[in-house]
Amino acid sequence: MVREIDKSMIEAAAWKEAVARERVIRELASADRPSRGDILRACRELGLRRTRLYELLKAYRERPVTSSLLNRTRGTRPGVRRLPQDAEAVVAEALQGFYATRQKPSVSLLHREVLHLCRVRGVKAPGWHALRARIDAIDPAELMRARDGAKAARDRFQPVPGEYVAERAYEVVQIDHTLVDVIVVDRASRQPLQRPWLTLAIDAASRMVAGFYLTLEPPSITSVALAIQNLVLPKNAYLARLDVEGDWPAAGLPDAIHVDNGKEFCSRALQWGAEEYGIALIHRPVATPHYGGHIERLIGTMMGAVHLLPGTTFSDIESRGDYDSLANSAMTLDELEQWLALEIIRYHAARHGALGIPPIAAWREAAARRVHPLRQPHDVGAFTRDFLPSVERTVRRDGVHLHGLRYWDDVLSVWAARIDRPLRVAWDPRDLSKVFLRGPDDAWLPIRFANICRPPITLWELRRAQATMKERGLRLVDEALIFETIERQRAIVEEASRRTKEARRLMERRERALDAADARASSGEPEGSAESRADDPPIDFSKLPIYPVEEWS
Repeated sequence: MVREIDKSMIEAAAWKEAVARERVIRELASADRPSRGDILRACRELGLRRTRLYELLKAYRERPVTSSLLNRTRGTRPGVRRLPQDAEAVVAEALQGFYATRQKPSVSLLHREVLHLCRVRGVKAPGWHALRARIDAIDPAELMRARDGAKAARDRFQPVPGEYVAERAYEVVQIDHTLVDVIVVDRASRQPLQRPWLTLAIDAASRMVAGFYLTLEPPSITSVALAIQNLVLPKNAYLARLDVEGDWPAAGLPDAIHVDNGKEFCSRALQWGAEEYGIALIHRPVATPHYGGHIERLIGTMMGAVHLLPGTTFSDIESRGDYDSLANSAMTLDELEQWLALEIIRYHAARHGALGIPPIAAWREAAARRVHPLRQPHDVGAFTRDFLPSVERTVRRDGVHLHGLRYWDDVLSVWAARIDRPLRVAWDPRDLSKVFLRGPDDAWLPIRFANICRPPITLWELRRAQATMKERGLRLVDEALIFETIERQRAIVEEASRRTKEARRLMERRERALDAADARASSGEPEGSAESRADDPPIDFSKLPIYPVEEWS
C-alpha cells in the first residue's frame, strides 16, 4: 500500500516544483509510448536527467497525483533500523523489562539502564535520540496497558461503543447508581450524616428522567426495586407527597431495562421480576463503562446542579478547595429528595442540547411513535412485591420460617403440612415485621410475625444482632434472644445518638427505612399500613462492629 503524504509537511517550493512537473509529465503519460523527442524536450523543460524523468513518469502512471512527483526525501526510510543487531537486542530487552512496567520509569532512566546493559555486554551503546525513536515506534495503547493498566488503556484508546438508539418512549430505560455529591444531616439534631446514594433511571428516546430513588443505604436489590417502582407508577401521588407541582408523565412498563453488571443488577429477584412483566433485562458488556452514555450524562447533569447546594463535596478535592462540606451541610434527606424532584421538573422543561427540544416535548413525540400504548401493571401491589428479594419456603405446621424468625397467619392453616411444594416468600428489608407469601393461586398474602407483640425491625438490625450473638457463642435461631439483643442495642443507641455521628447515622437509617416501608399503602397494597412506630425507641450499633449487609438475590 502506498503511504499517503502529509501535505502540511511539504515545503511550498517543493510543492510548486511538483505542480510544474505534473503538467509536463501528465502529457507524456497520456501517450502509450512517448517519442524520444518528447522525452528530451521534457528533460530540458524540467531540468531533469532521462533516468530521473523515467522514474517520475513511472511513479505518475502508478499513482497519477501531483504528490507522486515530489523529490525523494533524504535520509533513512521510515522503519529502517540502523543500530547493530546486538544493540537492538539490548534496547528491546530494556524496553520490555524496564520501561514498559507499572513503575513507569522516565526516558532518562531507560537510557541509563541501556548504557549499563551495553557496558556489561560489551556492546556499543545507542544515543538518546535512537532510544526515543524506538519508544515512539511502540503502539501507544500497548505501552499504556503495560505502564498504567488495562483499564487506563481501555479508557484512553478503546472506541466508545454506540449508544442504544431508541425511537419510542420506554423502549429502553437505563438505570445506574451514584453517590450524591452532598452531605445530608439527620432530621432530629440536623448534624452531618453522610453522602446519600441515588438510583436514577432515564428514558433513552426522550432523555426524560424515568424515576429515581434516594437512600442512605448502599446500592441493593431493594433500591433497584424501588427505583423501578418509581419509574413504572404514575408520579402524581408521589409529587403531591413531596409538595412538588409539575408535569412528569413518564410511567408504564418499559420494553427493556439497561443496567451494568453490579451484583444488585444480576440478582434472581430482578431477573424474575423483569421476566414476569415481559421486560427485557440488558446488561452492559463487561468492562465497558462508557456503554450506554445517556444515564452517565444525566448523572453528571444532576451532580452539577447538586454542587450549588450547601454541604456539597463537589466532584473532586481540587474543585472543593478549602470549602468545609461538613460544616456547611444543612439539608436532610427528605429535603434533598424534594429538591431533586424540583430539579428534575426543571430539567424536563429546559432545552436538551442533543435533542434540540425539552425532554418533556421529546417524550410526547416518542410516546406518539409507540405502536401500542405503554402497559400498566395489572396489580400495583403485586408488581411492587415481584421485584423484592425472595426465596422458596415450605409452609410448616407452625408457620413460615425466614431469617431465623417465625411468621404466622390463620390463612396458613389451610396449607400447613398439606402442600407438598415450597411457596415463594418475598420480604422488604426495610421492615421485617411481615413477609409476603405467594399462595397456590398466585396471590400475594401478607404474613406477620407469629408474635404480634414484636416491634418492626430492619434486616440490617437483624443481621447485626445475629452477629453480636454469634460473637458471644449464642444460638442464632433463638428468636426471643434476637429481639432482646435488638432492644438492648436500641437502648444503647438512644443514649449514644446524642454524642456520636455514627449513632445518628444508624438511627436515621432505621427511622427512614421503617417510615418508608410504613408508606407502602400508597403504592397500592391491599392491606393497611403498619401501626405507628412513633413511640418505638431508636436503635444504634455504634459500639458494635460493622458488618456488611448481606445481599439476597
